[in-house]
Amino acid sequence: MLQHRLQAPSRYTAAASAAHAGHAVHIGKRIRRLRRYFLLLLLKTLWWDVICNVAPLRWLRPSAERRWAALATQFAELATELGGVLIKLGQFLSTRVDILPPEVIQELAGLQDRIDPEPIGEITAFLAAQFGRPVSAVFAAFEEAPLGAASLAQAHRARLPDGAPVVVKVLRPHIDRIVEADLTVLDRLVRRLGWIRAVRERLDLEQLLREFAATTRLELDLLREKGELEQFAIDFGRRTEIHIPRVFADFCLPAVLTLEDVAYIKINDTAAMRACGIDPAQVADRLYDAYMFQIFVTHRVHVDPHPGNLFVRPLPTEAEQAEGCAAFLPGDPVPSAEARDFQLVFIDFGMTALVSERLKAAMRMGAIGVGTQDARKIVQALIMAGTLRPGADLRRLEEAHQEWLQKIWGLRLGSLNETARRELRYFLREYRDLVRHTPFQVQADMLYIGRAVGLLAGLATAIDPEFDPWSRSLAYARRFAKEELTEDWQGLWEELYLLGKSMWQIPGELEQVLSRAKQGALAVQVSLSPQTRRAIRRIDSSVHRFAWMLIAAALLVSGVNLYIAGKVRPFGMIMMGLAGGAFLWGMRRRN
Repeated sequence: MLQHRLQAPSRYTAAASAAHAGHAVHIGKRIRRLRRYFLLLLLKTLWWDVICNVAPLRWLRPSAERRWAALATQFAELATELGGVLIKLGQFLSTRVDILPPEVIQELAGLQDRIDPEPIGEITAFLAAQFGRPVSAVFAAFEEAPLGAASLAQAHRARLPDGAPVVVKVLRPHIDRIVEADLTVLDRLVRRLGWIRAVRERLDLEQLLREFAATTRLELDLLREKGELEQFAIDFGRRTEIHIPRVFADFCLPAVLTLEDVAYIKINDTAAMRACGIDPAQVADRLYDAYMFQIFVTHRVHVDPHPGNLFVRPLPTEAEQAEGCAAFLPGDPVPSAEARDFQLVFIDFGMTALVSERLKAAMRMGAIGVGTQDARKIVQALIMAGTLRPGADLRRLEEAHQEWLQKIWGLRLGSLNETARRELRYFLREYRDLVRHTPFQVQADMLYIGRAVGLLAGLATAIDPEFDPWSRSLAYARRFAKEELTEDWQGLWEELYLLGKSMWQIPGELEQVLSRAKQGALAVQVSLSPQTRRAIRRIDSSVHRFAWMLIAAALLVSGVNLYIAGKVRPFGMIMMGLAGGAFLWGMRRRN
């Protein structure tokens, strides 16, 4: 069969191996370049955030927005030049709207669009090495201009010998060595960061890097992606509104994936949708529903929902079908219509994640907590998800989440923007002790699924600004939790057993409390209310301000005396200048 004739070893031929030998020099330069960049980044962080954090030197630091913007620009330029894992790292960071300022998000969000494709000569040589014969002997036609270029691979339109239009996804030449070089540098960086106690106690960066490295290496095996794609086709088999492209297995290798051409309307091209009669609001709704179905039903999630991986496939209207139009091909003009049905098309299944039983239970608990405004259930969900490490102040976490729920309840995600940033600044100010000292660790599955949900929410609201992910997520989660409770009778009996066991233990525990009270050994822990805690912080700030005023007064009196004495007037002027600096520093302290 053709499949046997096309099988080739995953490694290169002798000619390609010679090219690899020459390429090793570039890999060495790349590693040295990355080391210099990250070393300089660590030195800058040490200077601005440690040395210049001392009060007399704080005036040297530029604003946080300027520093973040400069760092983002430098990283984007380096990632655009070198590609590889840096692009994927930048894309991941661009989704963290919860911790990064908008200057960074805006700079990193465009990384995907800046990636230059590999020269066509290198691509065809690579394909010839993989198939063991020239590209012209494998495909009837192969377009030189790529359909799209990503950090690890790029796609070209082609035609099979029988004339079928396909898209060929091919790994970039030498990408395996580039990925390993980048991961080696990142591993050394993470080990250096592990020396910092504050980082070591809050995050297990080595574990996160191991998961990131494993996922990235899996993306280099396109036969594994082929298996994921076929599994998704089974998961969505009964949902006709979703289309998964067909795989041409005889033309697939570990570095080559040949698929049905499904490059229809890009998911963010709302003008093209409206022109042919597709309502963008329905697209956003169907897209979000497809992801809720993955998270809560199939538990296998496509975690890279950016516009390059999602298309809208127009379907013929009844009148067009009556005229003999069975389907539209990619690139075909689609006539305008008042209303037209469509299918969502997913591609690029290199990044997928499975929802573990642990995370599934945690998401159900968290959704119920948000839906009922129960902060205690949200904190329990964090514990179930493995996010909180030992030593977390659970009472303070409940207090913070309760206040957060009261402030953002009812807001649409599309209208959060400035409101969310203002509330986030308030949260960081009021609960800065909690933010600094709470030990947490985001598990890998939660990290990737959270990334997917973040990208999805942003994409859905970009398609339809009136779309409300809050209500859709909660409705789906409530329905899922209800179905689980109804179907899982064993789980219900376990809950009743645990409840009965707790009630049986209450009399004994109450007797112990009364006995300790009689002995005078009963200790009562009192928690300050948020209002009292804020009042104490204001008093603390006032005391610090008063201390700076005393320092300023002492310096001023000493400087005036020295100046009047006449012998050491320059030193007296310096002390009066320091007095002015101390006064201004003390006045700028906030409550």
